[in-house]
Amino acid sequence: MGSIASRGQLRMSFLRWAAVIVPLVLLLGFLSGRTVASGDDSAWYVALAKPSFTPPGWVFPVAWSILYAMMGAAMALVLSARGARLRGLATALFVGQLALNLAWTPLFFGAHKVDAALLVIVGILGLALMTTIVFARIRRAAAWLMVPYLAWLLFAGALNWRISVLNPDAEHLVPGGAASQMIG
Repeated sequence: MGSIASRGQLRMSFLRWAAVIVPLVLLLGFLSGRTVASGDDSAWYVALAKPSFTPPGWVFPVAWSILYAMMGAAMALVLSARGARLRGLATALFVGQLALNLAWTPLFFGAHKVDAALLVIVGILGLALMTTIVFARIRRAAAWLMVPYLAWLLFAGALNWRISVLNPDAEHLVPGGAASQMIG
C-alpha cells in the first residue's frame, strides 16, 4: 500500500477533525461571550455613544457563530493535512489569534477597557492575517475560509475605534466595576 491517502481517506480525516474542532471553537466563542454581560445585555454598552454604522445587537451572535464555524473548518482542513511542513506553525498561529479573540469580550465588556481592546483587535488581526497566509500554503480553501473573519476584524476594529473616540471616559461610564470605583 502506498503512502498517499485516497480522496476518501482525506475526506474522512477532515470530517473527523471538523467534528471536534468546529464545535470546540464555537463553544469557546460562546463561553467567552458568556463570561460577562455583553451586547444589549450590558447596561454599560447600551449607555455608550456608538457610531452610525453599529449594527443591531442580534447581528453580533449570528456573525460570530458563522465566523467561528468557518474558522473551525479552516483549522480542521489544516489539521487534516497530515505531513504538511507548516502545520505546526499554522496551529500555533491559529491558537494564538483565537486566544486573543476570546480575551477581547471580557476586556471590552467586562473591564470596559475600550482602548486596550482596540490594541487586542490589532493583535488579533495581525495574527489572523499571518494564520491565513500560512493556511494558504497548506490548503487554499482553509485560507479562503478565514477571509470573512479578516473582514469582520477590520469592521470590529473600526467600530471599537469609533466607540473609543466617542466615549473618551468609557471606563467610568457606569459605576459598578472595580475600575470605575477608583478615585483619581
